[in-house]
Amino acid sequence: MVRAAILDDYQNVALKFADWSPITKDVDIKVFNEPIGGPEAVIKALQGFAVVVMMRERTPFPRQVIEGLPDLKLLITTGARNNSIDLKAAAERGVTVCGTGGAGNPTAGIAFGLMLELTRRIGFENARLKAGALWQTTIGKDLEGQTLGIVGFGKLGQRVTRIANAFGMKVIAWSQNLTPEKAKEGGADYASKEDLFRNSDFVSIHYILSDRSRGLVTADDIARMKPSAYLINTARAPIVDQAALLKALQEKKIAGAGLDVFEIEPLPLDHPYRKLDNVVLTPHLGYVSEQNYRRYFPDIVEDIRAWLDGKPVRTIAAK
Repeated sequence: MVRAAILDDYQNVALKFADWSPITKDVDIKVFNEPIGGPEAVIKALQGFAVVVMMRERTPFPRQVIEGLPDLKLLITTGARNNSIDLKAAAERGVTVCGTGGAGNPTAGIAFGLMLELTRRIGFENARLKAGALWQTTIGKDLEGQTLGIVGFGKLGQRVTRIANAFGMKVIAWSQNLTPEKAKEGGADYASKEDLFRNSDFVSIHYILSDRSRGLVTADDIARMKPSAYLINTARAPIVDQAALLKALQEKKIAGAGLDVFEIEPLPLDHPYRKLDNVVLTPHLGYVSEQNYRRYFPDIVEDIRAWLDGKPVRTIAAK
């Protein structure tokens, strides 16, 4: 019987979101509900497993891990891409890599949830009331009339723009290949990168992490932001200069940040972000929705069944 590991099922729902009966006669499944640790711990824990199912980038699979798992034959990631997998190493070792579909763009909702918490303090005031406070202490700022700068104007950036328009925000956008015409088609005004950071009340990052986008938001970009502005990152942490962002937040050079992504996840308990009152943190909730999970796990079952039958589907190859 083939041994399969499902990693990082923090909510213990993997076996509930799909019908696993098509593979249970052929596959012995073990679910890991907590992070395993670094590469050496992963290698030790996953010896003997031919199939490994990843939840996005929660546990990376660099060359060291792939080469340390001689029994690994099938690696499945939720979603259609995963930059934490060394696809070249997988191909060299004869490991098939497959993905899944997804549902909608739940990240857009998280981006606006962060904006609303930073400005209207909904969660903060909820916690105060439940802790025994009599009534309100904060003065909020409406999103209507504010300028939202979108960095990265693909499908997700355009979806966020449509929501911002519904809030009555003015939207400006920049990305490396964006033209004024394409920005206008998507409901935004084009801005240079410098002007976007200089004029936005909120800057929201919607780039895919790649060699081209790593470090895209520089210390100079952050320094251009207004003291009253907020940075929202629901994309990937390395797109933003993390040292510069932390310094700006600690010195209150900008009003605050809403962050769903971090260089190290889970976020270390001693990380300075956890102590800053001008930062709203969420534990990488962007893709964590019922709709997404109901697509992920049935597709995983299909991926395993197809691989067992010698006809793998949704394969991901190195470019």
